[in-house]
Amino acid sequence: MQRDWLAGDHHIHSRYSVGWNRTTQPPEPIIGGEAVYPIPTNAHMAKQHGLAWMVATDHGGPNHSKINLEQAYPELERSRREVSDVIQFYGLEFNTPGADHSSVIMAHGPHESRQLHAIERRFDTRETYPLDPERDAHQKMIEALSFMSDLSRAPVVIANHPSRTASGLGVYGRDTPAELRDWNDAAPRIAVGMAGAPGHQALAINSDGSLNSVGARGAYTRYPTMGGFDQMTARLGGFWDSMLGEGRRWWITANSDSHVNWREGGVDFWPGEYSKTYVFARHTYADILAGIRNGRVFVTTGDLVSAANVSAETSYQDGGVASIGGTLNIARGSDVLITINIRDPDALNHHGDAPRVTRVDLIVGSITGPLTDRNADTNPTTRVERRFDASHWIREGEYLTMITLLKNVQKDLYLRVRGTNTQQLEPEVDPRGDDPWQDLWFYTNPIFLEVNDPR
Repeated sequence: MQRDWLAGDHHIHSRYSVGWNRTTQPPEPIIGGEAVYPIPTNAHMAKQHGLAWMVATDHGGPNHSKINLEQAYPELERSRREVSDVIQFYGLEFNTPGADHSSVIMAHGPHESRQLHAIERRFDTRETYPLDPERDAHQKMIEALSFMSDLSRAPVVIANHPSRTASGLGVYGRDTPAELRDWNDAAPRIAVGMAGAPGHQALAINSDGSLNSVGARGAYTRYPTMGGFDQMTARLGGFWDSMLGEGRRWWITANSDSHVNWREGGVDFWPGEYSKTYVFARHTYADILAGIRNGRVFVTTGDLVSAANVSAETSYQDGGVASIGGTLNIARGSDVLITINIRDPDALNHHGDAPRVTRVDLIVGSITGPLTDRNADTNPTTRVERRFDASHWIREGEYLTMITLLKNVQKDLYLRVRGTNTQQLEPEVDPRGDDPWQDLWFYTNPIFLEVNDPR
């Protein structure tokens, strides 16, 4: 079985993301009280919208770990049998100690349900009644990551909607750069990234399909998304680039955060209807999770692209080559050939459009090592190395190919690629009522270039 680009979604809620009857003590769970769909419904809709994998990530409150273990997990097992061609991971939207939410994706195996139960029961901030304020502390998250590291099969943790509580550009809320650095330091093979594009992107769409003039994409009501992406990802030379400039393997994803579909009075797209996380993997649990862990990922909105291959190549040591998520060792002063090949599909997306890529950007930044300022959120070396439009690429059917040369590379670098159907040189702040279908972007994870001195 060969690897291919497999689309998925790591943040999906079912009816076991419950509501609560707070007239009782402790509050009683109301199945379907927050999100409404059975897990098999989510799986069927994921398949219908082109996904090969998904993660069930319910969250809750008092003693929700029991609901997850005794009700959600058996339904997930039934869903796996019913929709067997969609890989369905067991997971959790973690009420994260000292921070906002995160997706915990369990490694598939015989102990996954008990292991997740232990994580939620011991560390989720809303698990106790009454709430225990000592749980909602940054150090408790470090303890949780240590606990996960000791499991027989390590999960993956992705920070969800990291700037949803930010009050301005670079004015962060529940998730801070220092916290995310601490997570990555504590468990670099578990805390591996963040959602570049948050869910709830249909908040600006009414159930009749008209635009809601006050709806904020992603529910980013304090400081907006930028081209549908979180500011930590979208700002050129911003937080993501500061992490990459330290040499951190810190990846981005996208998700639906699906609770209730916009056609049925909710604010969400179905899994895969709008956002997709593509992983270069075989169609197995182990390889998909490994692909996420190792950054073999690109993300897209509105089905703007359906494949994104980036390679860096040099003649050093008999011809090295690296692709997305990888590392290329080069001799100081080498020229590095960069090839970008994307699929711009002719098929209609789920809005009935056939969007076209208008521009692709190659972004490059220097790797300078660990920063003293743990809250640093800029990398002044980051630049757009090359902008490509239709006059620069070769089109063969649905595929666009771009080639450029990085000459005389003298220091460690990373490179990443993004593209859009707009004319914006940089993703702009999304106004209320912005039509998500007209503002589409894709982003790849980086390739790292490490310079060696020839002997």
